[in-house]
Amino acid sequence: MPDRITLVTALQGAGWHPAAWRTAGPAAQRLTSLRHWRDVVVEQDRLGVDAVTIEDSFTAGPVDAAGDLDTGTVVGRLDALLLANAVAPATRAIGLVPTVSVTHTEPFHVATGLQTLDHVSQGRAGWRIQVSPTPREAALFGRRPGGDTAADLFDEAREVAEVVSRLWDSWDDDAIIRDVTTGRFIDRDRIHNAEFEGSFVSVHGASIVPRSPQGRPPVLSLAHRADAAAFAVDAADVVLVTPGYGGLEARDALALVRDAEQAAGSDVRRPVLADLAVLIGSSAAEAADQLAALDAAAGVPYAVGSGSDTSVLAMTVPELVTLIGDLRDLGFAGVRLRPLRIPLDSTAIARELVPALVTAGLRADVASRPTADLRTRLGIAPAVSRYASVSGSAPVEVSA
Repeated sequence: MPDRITLVTALQGAGWHPAAWRTAGPAAQRLTSLRHWRDVVVEQDRLGVDAVTIEDSFTAGPVDAAGDLDTGTVVGRLDALLLANAVAPATRAIGLVPTVSVTHTEPFHVATGLQTLDHVSQGRAGWRIQVSPTPREAALFGRRPGGDTAADLFDEAREVAEVVSRLWDSWDDDAIIRDVTTGRFIDRDRIHNAEFEGSFVSVHGASIVPRSPQGRPPVLSLAHRADAAAFAVDAADVVLVTPGYGGLEARDALALVRDAEQAAGSDVRRPVLADLAVLIGSSAAEAADQLAALDAAAGVPYAVGSGSDTSVLAMTVPELVTLIGDLRDLGFAGVRLRPLRIPLDSTAIARELVPALVTAGLRADVASRPTADLRTRLGIAPAVSRYASVSGSAPVEVSA
């Protein structure tokens, strides 16, 4: 079982509960303010959270039964990748993992944007890969009607992930030579074209961004059912599962990933994080009352199958520590927590949960935490380029 629990905070709007903006106070007025997001992320960084994910979508917010924007929730968002690049210089050790969809986005732009973030953050970039299935999203681009099958979406995403990986590898670590004598800034032989011809994507040429500190920023993918788990095993380094979705218990959700690894013939056991929505109170009764108040404001309970795709937990910090310890014992590498209220619950995660996990022996003290790149903090091996030289010979291609 893992010795050290990975802790990730998932940031979205005023929080994951649809009515969170009604209790957010002044913070609800600053959701498009860089200072607001910088303050939230810096607090997570300073107090020891491993990474934050930043949600994104091609829709401005949730839609109602008629397909129109639900005006009772937060509508409008900042671009997650641009936001991560903006807050990176204010942070020191935390991983920055924006959500970037691959369905209507060119692989070249995905690759170079994330490489830029990896450079700006000095090796702390990650990527939560996502597909965009709805006709409403497709209509924003006008290139295809939308309504693609899940199989097509995942097949396209596999190709995009492969192309992005090739573009990330296209520059060798030492491609920039700055040879003043010969007047050569780069060694052209150390830049490789990402030649790929697939059913959905065709890309030729190299990235414009030199190889970034991590080589390949870690890829995170949500696996809430069998086809998504199969995709995650093909494309991701870290897998997120949602206990409660489809009635799956945490043990079953973890088994979904392990079964997909076995079916794919993979000998790599990927770190799996339990993805949970949380509201943290000073007592169990207070937490339950606060969740009930949010549900009443929204007019419908926020639960699995009713706005949430994962378990929604209202509990105290000690209860959450016990739960995380139990998940560790099952074989989970850690958790991604979706705070129902930002900043109330995100602050509780950083200020209360982190030290409680240290006291429980589930995490190291902030002062002794690793400050290495995000791959290292997530327990992922360093990325080896497919063009890595072997014993000084010409570059050869190795498996992704």
